[in-house]
Amino acid sequence: MTDPIAGTLYIVGTPIGNLEDMTFRAVRILQTVDVIAAEDTRHTGKLLQHFQVATPQISYHDHNRRSRLPDLLERLQRGQTIALVTDAGMPGISDPGYELVRACADANIRVVPIPGPSAVITALSASGLSMERFAFEGFLPAKSQPRRDYLETLKAEVRTLVFYESPHRLRQTLADLATAFGADREITLARELTKLHEEFQRTTLGAAIDHYIRQEPQGEYTLVVAGATLAPPVLSETALRAELQSLLHQGLSRSDASRQLAQQTSLSRRQIYQLALSLPDGSERDDRG
Repeated sequence: MTDPIAGTLYIVGTPIGNLEDMTFRAVRILQTVDVIAAEDTRHTGKLLQHFQVATPQISYHDHNRRSRLPDLLERLQRGQTIALVTDAGMPGISDPGYELVRACADANIRVVPIPGPSAVITALSASGLSMERFAFEGFLPAKSQPRRDYLETLKAEVRTLVFYESPHRLRQTLADLATAFGADREITLARELTKLHEEFQRTTLGAAIDHYIRQEPQGEYTLVVAGATLAPPVLSETALRAELQSLLHQGLSRSDASRQLAQQTSLSRRQIYQLALSLPDGSERDDRG
């Protein structure tokens, strides 16, 4: 445990719902910095009161970021310590915090992250969908046509996709997702994460649309959507013959060459083997496998 370092910006993660998710380190930093830059000082004020933090606040949000940024940089250059917080989760994700971090990096001002909860990782961890690779897309465009156009660019994305969505736009977004990705695409809708009414719906886009026709969306949503499944390439008979001939010339048997190509295409090993029988065997080996 050390006191905050002079002239340092601390990026402090705060709970996304449940106050018990606040870390000891985050509380200590908030208690000991010179000032807290908060997205909403009233919202953060409740958090500070709960943890008995008396540090003064200054607002830093999307509407005042351009006018506030020079003041924050000047404070840091004078040696003050500042904690940056957002209303929930890690600052910089779907809020202007990244602009302050970038400005500090450009000015060679020290930036220290204090890790905390994140709706992206929280939803993904319990989604039941692949976490090996994923892409966070944040909020989609609010207007229908730009949203549909953007989703078209993602329809072939094989990574799991994570979106934020508000309840009043959920139905339209689900409909546009189904149009772009297909109604059978898997989705997990994570609602009210870490709160009393936390809910995970593991379903398909089509079933989710049907559900919210009957039920009014409530709470903030994190949508975790399965990535696209790549279809095996479809080869013409000419291309297939050429691939087989190449493998045979490399010394593979007809059986091994057929097995290898079957793994790369939508055809069965038996279908490919029948075609291989009509080709000269570059290895001259007898193969009935």
